[in-house]
Amino acid sequence: MEANHLVHESSPYLLQHAYNPVKWYAWCDEALKKAKDENKPIFLSVGYSACHWCHVMAHESFENEEIAQAMNENFVNIKVDREERPDIDDIYQKVCQLNTGNGGWPLSVFLTPDQRPFYVGTYFPPLDSYGRPGFGSIVRQLAQAWKEKPRDVEAAAENFVNALQKTESISQPSKLEKSVLDEAAMNLLSLGDPTNGGFGHAPKFPNAANLSFMLRYSKLSGISKFQEFVLRTLTRMANGGICDQVGGGFHRYSTDSRWLVPHFEKMLYDNALLPVVYAEAYQITKDPRYIEVINRTLDYILREMTSPDGGFYSAQDADSEGEEGKYYVWKKSEVQKILGADSDLFCLYYDVTDGGNFEGSTILYNSMNLSSAAFQFGKTESEAKEIIERSKTKLLEARDKRIRPGRDDKVLAGWNALMITGFLRGYRVTRDKRFLGAAENCIKFIEQKMTRDGEILHTYKDGHAKLRAYLDDYAYFVNALVDYFEVRPTRKYLDLAVHYANYLIEHFWDESEKNFYFTADNHEKLIVRTKSIYDLSMPSGNSVAAGALLRLYHVTQDKRYLDTSLKVMESLSTMAAENPFGFGQLLNVIYMYLKKPTEITMVNHSNKELCSYLEKKFLPESILVNVESPTNLKDLQTLPFFSGKEFDETKTRVYVCKDFTCSLPLETIEEVEKLV
Repeated sequence: MEANHLVHESSPYLLQHAYNPVKWYAWCDEALKKAKDENKPIFLSVGYSACHWCHVMAHESFENEEIAQAMNENFVNIKVDREERPDIDDIYQKVCQLNTGNGGWPLSVFLTPDQRPFYVGTYFPPLDSYGRPGFGSIVRQLAQAWKEKPRDVEAAAENFVNALQKTESISQPSKLEKSVLDEAAMNLLSLGDPTNGGFGHAPKFPNAANLSFMLRYSKLSGISKFQEFVLRTLTRMANGGICDQVGGGFHRYSTDSRWLVPHFEKMLYDNALLPVVYAEAYQITKDPRYIEVINRTLDYILREMTSPDGGFYSAQDADSEGEEGKYYVWKKSEVQKILGADSDLFCLYYDVTDGGNFEGSTILYNSMNLSSAAFQFGKTESEAKEIIERSKTKLLEARDKRIRPGRDDKVLAGWNALMITGFLRGYRVTRDKRFLGAAENCIKFIEQKMTRDGEILHTYKDGHAKLRAYLDDYAYFVNALVDYFEVRPTRKYLDLAVHYANYLIEHFWDESEKNFYFTADNHEKLIVRTKSIYDLSMPSGNSVAAGALLRLYHVTQDKRYLDTSLKVMESLSTMAAENPFGFGQLLNVIYMYLKKPTEITMVNHSNKELCSYLEKKFLPESILVNVESPTNLKDLQTLPFFSGKEFDETKTRVYVCKDFTCSLPLETIEEVEKLV
């Protein structure tokens, strides 16, 4: 098969389509110019490499010679990796949601040569079926409409653009008060599943930021049901099929309400965000099961998703050998053969049966507690645990011999920054130096490989970084640098955070609505300049920027950071109270602002017990900085945060500051406990 223009791209998703009979282009000047010069409409197809239905539509329609011929004759066909170009995806997803009530991938949009949409949908079967028009029919009908009914096409495009522009306006700002958190928490709890945890019924997504907010609100209000809901959710997820019981890490979402059957793709960002909320759960409960989840998730990232030069890959596919989930499921006979005498206890504990729970095979799912399984086999709980862990190791070794799902090995700046934060939170509660090292290596990787002339580049693959970074990339990276500064406070990384924070404010700020655009003022101009305000599968750049700037203000006392953070929170707070499901991360920032951040400095790490007490305590409103050497402290003392703090070689001293008032140096857990 002859290659099309995508053969020169680096995106794994685009390369999957390089030998389709469709004459695909990437989104580029050449393709856009061709559409204008030839007065041809554009067919835009947006997806990503781990997307199951993207693969289905590709096989059914884009590999179909007859459909491809109709596409080539009548359209300029453009493929976009939504992870490389989230700006393009965001615009046309909003169009799809306005028109159909939902969105998703593959996203299929027909555009005028000047990029205005006139017909939109997601997956289309090749022939009329499932109550949907067939894609072949749509291509022919729209080609005919373009030639014979140009006024109808123009009217549709104009209506879409007008509706789209209205979605970019934000509601009126409001002052920040505790009532915002009260209303949001009650609204969020009403969406919760009281039996299985999580929000709604099915499909169920992890929604890490919402869970973190409910933990904060439980602490603020003293109402235990919010915390109980979160802990139930985290436990059910950790025991469910959404969590890879053998290899660690989380799949994208559960297709059912009890977390049993996942959609098997694994995304880097889920496995970056979830260790953070599991770390918070551990800080509250000290339950070692949460530490196990953190360790297994981060170990999975180190083992399977880390590049040799320190960046983190984007995703793993749901499919292998053409079947969704084949890599992850088990036959009972197979488990018995691998585990031998250990298989009976393991199969009971993980509900492995002859009939299976997924298309004749079994997704491992822990439906009983360990003590019950141990009792049935006359074992102690520790003996049973040893059998389970030994069995997982054997099954992982066996699974490694299977054909693996495809891996999207591009490196995205923003997702990597989320992963840096995940590793740092994991390090704080485990003190596993591998996790700190992974965070350090990734920061160096981004600085060395993904920046140019003081700007961040969005994506990297095969030794080449490209595309100006988006709001999320900058916001997540500033936040990660502040996280790193708390753990390893050196001026170099604080100065980096300040540099990118200043860039963020200069190039992304919308003075009229007091929040940030998704693209910088020097970015490619599209039909609208959109906003990223909702905290959904990932937190929005606005929410994360507000939190990072708030913390930067407390470290540097640069009032511009506080003013900017406050304006973002106020611009979105009404929406957050009314629709908390889409603003979990912003609510976390509002919580921190209203509680007034507590500034804690640990000077000298010699008292391990005291330092461990602070790092393993749930203090979501704190900025906790750990200074380990006198040289370190000397470099920092020009900053107001560290003014007046002294290094004592013989002991650990803790300084607690709030409302611009600092405690005397504290040296015992009892003294610290009274103030935090």
